[in-house]
Amino acid sequence: MSPIRTAQLMDGAALARRVVDEAAVRAAEFARRTGSGPCLATVLVGEDPASATYVRMKRARCAKAGIRSRHVGLPATTTTAELVDTLAALSADPDVHGILLQHPCGPHIDERAAFEAVDPAKDVDGVTLHSFAAMSFARPGFVSCTPGGIMRLLKEYDVELSGRHAVVVGRSAILGKPAGMLLLAEDATVTYCHSRTVDLPAIVREADVLIAAVGRPRLIRGEDVKPGAVVIDAGYNPGNVGDVDFDAALTRARLITPVPGGVGPMTIAVLLAQTVDAAEQQLGGA
Repeated sequence: MSPIRTAQLMDGAALARRVVDEAAVRAAEFARRTGSGPCLATVLVGEDPASATYVRMKRARCAKAGIRSRHVGLPATTTTAELVDTLAALSADPDVHGILLQHPCGPHIDERAAFEAVDPAKDVDGVTLHSFAAMSFARPGFVSCTPGGIMRLLKEYDVELSGRHAVVVGRSAILGKPAGMLLLAEDATVTYCHSRTVDLPAIVREADVLIAAVGRPRLIRGEDVKPGAVVIDAGYNPGNVGDVDFDAALTRARLITPVPGGVGPMTIAVLLAQTVDAAEQQLGGA
């Protein structure tokens, strides 16, 4: 007999549609006021097939939401200095409201230097040090899109965070670290785990809210999920497999995100919403 499923699925796709629909209404109003819609510039170095697919998908979503997109494709031989110059030029262009540098850019590129060339007012992907500081100090700014999507999902499902133990497995600069900062701002008690964490399962078993964001398929065993926990699987691995053993976790968690259809759609939705936010803010400051 198969285990009884108890967890409710957190439908990121449905919430993402609502977020994008709201952004589209605001984009249309912006276009009515200014004569053209908000503009997101996408920058891609090289021709990595997966990265190219992601950019095409983001541009297609922009078009459906009434957001203009401008694509800048650069050769794989582009230097850090050349990439920085490109991003600085887009930052200075008043017709561009948001900038997305698709990463990874290649081992020869200093990605931090490239990110810092983006004007914080146009950092709709939430990758600059300015944006991270804003997230850390709960100040106004743009959040990293995947953590921002996670927080919207938690709010949508009325997940209580204050005083709860949130465990973040992963410490990347654009996912794990900012996710922890956003959770801390909601008064959660946050534990970061990573590749050198001793006895990871023991820490996972203490998590009221678990964020899996390390990029290793089924790293989190279902048997280690605390009964009644909220599980956010931000991992995406070949074969539509997340970082959590989904089938086993279904029998223990209270809420869980599927892969796909959970966190992924929310990432793009937040990107589009923040692009409209940036356009409105820039118009207000004009």
